[in-house]
Amino acid sequence: MGCTGGEAGSSRHPAPRPPRGRLLVVLLALLALQLGSLVAPAYACGCGALVPGDQRRVTVGREVSVVRWDGAREQIVMRLSVGGDADRAAWIMPVPHRATVALGDPALFDQLTAATAPAYRTRHHFWPQDGDWPFDGDGRVDAGARPGGPAAGAPGVGVVGRQRLGPFDVARLTAADPAALGTWLRAHDFTFPPRLEQALRPYVEDRWEYVAVRLVPETAGRPLNGTLDPLRITFASDRLVYPMRLSRLAATPQSLGLYVLAAHRMEPASRIGGERPRVTFAGRLTATGGPLGALARGTPFLTAVAQEFPHPEAVSGDHELRRAPADTPFRQVVHDDELTTVAGVPAWLLTVVLALVVLLAPAVGLAVRGGRRGRRAERPGASTAAAER
Repeated sequence: MGCTGGEAGSSRHPAPRPPRGRLLVVLLALLALQLGSLVAPAYACGCGALVPGDQRRVTVGREVSVVRWDGAREQIVMRLSVGGDADRAAWIMPVPHRATVALGDPALFDQLTAATAPAYRTRHHFWPQDGDWPFDGDGRVDAGARPGGPAAGAPGVGVVGRQRLGPFDVARLTAADPAALGTWLRAHDFTFPPRLEQALRPYVEDRWEYVAVRLVPETAGRPLNGTLDPLRITFASDRLVYPMRLSRLAATPQSLGLYVLAAHRMEPASRIGGERPRVTFAGRLTATGGPLGALARGTPFLTAVAQEFPHPEAVSGDHELRRAPADTPFRQVVHDDELTTVAGVPAWLLTVVLALVVLLAPAVGLAVRGGRRGRRAERPGASTAAAER
């Protein structure tokens, strides 16, 4: 997650500031930017709205989701890493149909990381680059960087179920009116900013339902920090959709990492206001055990997509993913650049020395021959002098 700050204005003086004065101005500007980032709350994560209680701050440092779709049913397994000074927060996610919610297995994400890891290859270069001698200044060759039951509803709101899952208090709701949904959430201690009501209106008009999650730390009053347990949300869907519309409420840039399990390679239908989505992995999973093998059964093709949203207010809708034109496999390749050497000596240096020898050899030969001629020219004169004596 990033933060933004304004530019400091410049003042006019007939003479430059002394170095100490300039340093003080820079330090004060940096302090102002840091304070500004601390008071700016992050009101959204990639697939729903994450809102802190009171006026405290909560940020999503990383959001990773796995989406499985078999053509009729969709599962989203999500894991968030959060930080800040808030001791409670709420998360609201719209879903197109009735959903069930359960805890996911953290080992799933470890398996996904291993399955989609880049291929590392060594790539040699002849001429020195930044970091190679003599550009690194020290002559070293740099090889590269290695809780209970249903609760009563309010008018316009239906409570499908209420459950406690680890650190999550989960309510599954229906709503015919965004304002009524906000009233219910506030009455049951789910934080709900008023401006979210307008953002939810398109979902209400489409008769979507909602999974409201209240994050409750194990120790009362303790700030929410670290990686949370994964949540698994399952619902019927005849299209592969990943809710993103509420991310437009975010106060800071958003980053999305999405694993998609389906029968074929999938791709986002559009950018929805973010940067161009990047495929970081595509391929069929081989025999796999553990939670990944269980989740991928019947949907063996894995596509990993990454996308940045530097301006969340530009998010125009939800991500819809469609089948790609072909099931072309793809794996990222990370090259470890190394300078070509011979017996530990850079090959380019040996080449330069050899070239200098070749270029200078004729001149050295001419100089040697010229010296010999000079000595020969002196010898006849010496013989004549000896004969006269």
